[in-house]
Amino acid sequence: MSEMREKITPVDNRRKLAEAVRGAQISAADRGDVVVDMKEADLARIEILAQDLKPVFEDVPTDDLQWDFAISTGQQPRLWIDATSHVMMGRDRRTYRFVRDTRLGRIVVAESPDVRPVADAVTNYIAERIVERQRLIEGERINLRPASTEREDNEPRPIGMAPPSRVVAAQPVRRRSVVSELFTVVTWFVIGALAGAGALLAFFWDRLSQYF
Repeated sequence: MSEMREKITPVDNRRKLAEAVRGAQISAADRGDVVVDMKEADLARIEILAQDLKPVFEDVPTDDLQWDFAISTGQQPRLWIDATSHVMMGRDRRTYRFVRDTRLGRIVVAESPDVRPVADAVTNYIAERIVERQRLIEGERINLRPASTEREDNEPRPIGMAPPSRVVAAQPVRRRSVVSELFTVVTWFVIGALAGAGALLAFFWDRLSQYF
């Protein structure tokens, strides 16, 4: 009888382990279904917010490339506004949280269980960033050239075109330099000719004196 017990006991243990493994698999599958359901619920809430903000996204200039306006469907769905800010759901799965990453860490810009306050916060954030970009583009122009080359008028000038004052001033200087160079060449030519004539006259003076 004892020998039969020793043979039966391992079989019973294997059956209990198999049942335990099956029970663990069923529990894991149930937990997976819960996670999937939670993710889908978060994604649905994020899509509701994105739909509410769609008119705002469409009003943003198309040449402004600093915005993302996209939904990421990862483990935690998020509505990306730009590279540093996004909206995600809080731990309670019901609260919208608009956060922004800065050099000092992540800050919460707005947080509410309702769509409207978070949508307004996102809209104000987009407006502020657009104004900042416009100020950078339309900032004052600082001339780094010397004061003598500044234009007297405020009219725009095509690229590569010199100021009129510089063009007018350059022409007389160029003409004077050509005249002075020509005068110098003629002067030295006359001096050389006279010197050569004097040398020839001195060299042939003895022969010329016979005819006088």
